[in-house]
Order: sequence, then structure tokens, then C-alpha cells
Amino acid sequence: MSYLINGVEVEADDEGFLLEADFSEEASRAIAQAEGIELTDEHWLVIEYLRERFRDDGQTPNFRNMVKDFDQAHPGTDWKTRLYELFPNQPARQGCRVAGLTKPFGKGGY
Repeated sequence: MSYLINGVEVEADDEGFLLEADFSEEASRAIAQAEGIELTDEHWLVIEYLRERFRDDGQTPNFRNMVKDFDQAHPGTDWKTRLYELFPNQPARQGCRVAGLTKPFGKGGY
């Protein structure tokens, strides 16, 4: 599998995760289009959060920690529900895919 990003074919695994992380806006737009997602400001908020955690920790958080972090940073929203509205195909996985990150690892693949 691959994505066309800025006119270049970029390799992905069989689940659509990039083999090497790409932090560009163009990567997220290309992957989101392939996923059938129209990116909004809230999508970008999640994408930037996942990229920051990936850069800082070398991995991305599981869904429970994502919800906890968003509840603390952006109170007043039901983030458990909202994250599934933004990334309906498992937010901790689909969000990472759209963020242009490599496949999450750990229990259950995230």
C-alpha cells in the first residue's frame, strides 16, 4: 500500500500506516482523503497532539490516555465520544494513521 504525497509515492504497511513518520500537512491530507475524512480544526488538534506525543515519547498514547489528556487540556467536551466522531475507526489507530505516524504498538496494537 502507498499514498501519493506531494507527487511522491510513499510506502505504507497493509493497514495503511506509513513505514516512516511524515509530519507534513500534505501527508495528513492525503491519508485523511484515503480514509474518507474531511479534516477540521478539531482533527488538526488531535493530529498535533499525537505528533507531539510521538516526538516526545517515541510512541503514541492508547485511547484511555488520549481521553484523559484531552479532558484535562480541553475541559467541557465529552472527548470519549468526540474522538470517535472525529476518527470513527478506532481513534488511537486511525488518528495515528492520519497524523502520518508509524503503526502504534502495544496491547491490541495501540
